[in-house]
Amino acid sequence: MRAIAVVGTKKSGKTTTIENLIRELTQRGYKVAAIKHIPELDFTIDTPGKDTWRYAKAGAKTIISVSANEIAVIEKADALNAPLSALLKKCRDSDIVFIEGFKKLVAQKRSIPKIVVVKSPDEATNALNRFKPIIAFSGSYNTTSLGFEAPYADGLKNPEKLAEIVENAILKN
Repeated sequence: MRAIAVVGTKKSGKTTTIENLIRELTQRGYKVAAIKHIPELDFTIDTPGKDTWRYAKAGAKTIISVSANEIAVIEKADALNAPLSALLKKCRDSDIVFIEGFKKLVAQKRSIPKIVVVKSPDEATNALNRFKPIIAFSGSYNTTSLGFEAPYADGLKNPEKLAEIVENAILKN
């Protein structure tokens, strides 16, 4: 299993880029997972008042909810301090895992390649200093004219090209 972080500023197109990459790589036969960091401290995936919420309030640390089309595992934990390796382990049956968010955690982690989604030349230039390694740039600003080593591929308009970069850099090695 390989991981790749998709990083960028708010509203840069990270989620749509990942969505398009998932669609494209799934069509190519890969098993894909995604990890999304949600920075709001009061966010909960559980619905107050529902049975799973009531189980957690009663003290359950793991709650598994099963419906006709999905299985959801809710783990009550100190998620702010959860190591990324523990989250990745939960995706062990996947060929590739896309990580959105966790910018500070993944910034200089060389074992996790990055796609940087940018809206301006300043964002692109700043990313060169902040994120290592960068395998591609994407987003509304085309970085080709800046002469960077990492190629540009628009994950919104041409996800096939970006998926090809991911496939060659990550999945075929």
